[in-house]
Amino acid sequence: MQLALWQGALVAVAVVAAMEIVAYVAHRWVMHGFMWFLHASHHRPRTGLFEANDWFGVFGAAVSITLFYLGVERGWGPLTVWIAIGITAYGAIYFGFHDIIVHRRLKHRWVPKSAYMKRIVQAHRLHHVVETRQGNVSFGFIYAPPVRVLLAELEAMGVGQIRAASKVRSEMDREMASAANG
Repeated sequence: MQLALWQGALVAVAVVAAMEIVAYVAHRWVMHGFMWFLHASHHRPRTGLFEANDWFGVFGAAVSITLFYLGVERGWGPLTVWIAIGITAYGAIYFGFHDIIVHRRLKHRWVPKSAYMKRIVQAHRLHHVVETRQGNVSFGFIYAPPVRVLLAELEAMGVGQIRAASKVRSEMDREMASAANG
């Protein structure tokens, strides 16, 4: 089946949106479930360049590479290639938001200024104030509920080991004060 460029691009955008749902489900019930043995490394201070959690990125890349191969070399066609492009685009967005902007795995001085970017960063930091697999909030990567909602959820759950690091505690206190003020 041939696709016009606009149709392929539409498929890729739809796949990016669908991947946010896949990522939410995987993060909440797989990473914080039976694959916690890999993801736990991400909730602890990193001791080197890589962490066990990075295997999830390798898994996602393997799916994209396989789909590109099947679409191009095995005749599965353009639709398969556009799906692979969407998954790859989501992976790039994830790497940019999560690894570079939030966790600063590549050093930079950029500070989020838009309300959207601030919310994404704050939501992920709130996710990381809990060091255990239970009691977390905010499992998405390109969508996050308002911070006040996440703070209320975190407080209502009262489960999980809240990180004791003073930096995270002070950030959480500032976020709670900011949410209370508007």
